[in-house]
Amino acid sequence: MRSSWKGAITFGLVSIPVQLFPATEEHGVSLHQVHAEDGGRIRVKRYCEKENREVPYAEIAKAYESPDGRTAVLTDADLSELPLPSKKIIDVLAFVDASEVDPLLLAKPYYLQTATPAAAKPYVLLREALAGTGRAAVTKITLRTRESLALLRVRGDLLVLQTMLWPDEVRSASGLEPQGKVEVRPQELSMATSLMDTLSEDFDLQALHDDYQHALDTLVAAKLEGVEPPSEEEAGEGAPDNVIDLMAALSASVKAAERSRTAGEPEEPEEGKPPRKSAAKQPAARKTARKQQPEAKKTASSGGRKSPEKTAGKAGGQPAEKTGEKPAKKTAAARRRASA
Repeated sequence: MRSSWKGAITFGLVSIPVQLFPATEEHGVSLHQVHAEDGGRIRVKRYCEKENREVPYAEIAKAYESPDGRTAVLTDADLSELPLPSKKIIDVLAFVDASEVDPLLLAKPYYLQTATPAAAKPYVLLREALAGTGRAAVTKITLRTRESLALLRVRGDLLVLQTMLWPDEVRSASGLEPQGKVEVRPQELSMATSLMDTLSEDFDLQALHDDYQHALDTLVAAKLEGVEPPSEEEAGEGAPDNVIDLMAALSASVKAAERSRTAGEPEEPEEGKPPRKSAAKQPAARKTARKQQPEAKKTASSGGRKSPEKTAGKAGGQPAEKTGEKPAKKTAAARRRASA
């Protein structure tokens, strides 16, 4: 990693030679413009409107155009003569509690490394003093010909410098807050807190990644190989733009979050309620009930008394057919039908 700035931290009569290293980097595929018909590269040329010709970069200067149309041309020599007290130093203005700094002011971060071996002791001294008091240093620094505020704070064993916006560069938020009187019930606040707790369990910020960047890399690789990109699952529907019942939405969100965390675990019965019977056993129970219905009908038709055949069989130890009772009855019935 190559340093992007060299200078010194100064506060009082103390000077600490340091160098800056960018602390972050943005991942992405560099895309450029081409002609859609043939893929030809689209170039932006530096063109002078007055002379109708392309001009080299060495002939280009910066300028400011006033509202009435006048132009003030500023050359590199003009800009180099502007007073920049913080051109090669990180000038400490004051020490403040780190919690007092609005995160909205913070911009690009840099790691600070000592530039010489002799700078190690004052570097560590400043680091320990900031860490022990919970403070950060508000400083000024000039990067790329522009002076800006910066916050000097501790991160682990390193000092970190994070550039800041000037206070007047932050826009006013007046009028953007919810209008009218809004009342939040304690139940809603409790449910929202429960949802926050559920979503925050086992959260690992380091495990997050850029799904869009991964999909873009895959798409570019497929295009370079001349193959069809893998199909992605269709995106789900967006969140509703209106919430009819806030409590119902919060409750459903909590239950959904809990289900996603306990997927695959056996469902426990609710307190005070017996466990539900499995659906597979219910048809068998109904089938058994149907089988018992004819027996019940037989009992009802006989008035609850045992049939003569069964009684005789039980008393004599033989079935009714063997005792001759049943054939006699059939013969008498036949004689009655014949006489009729």
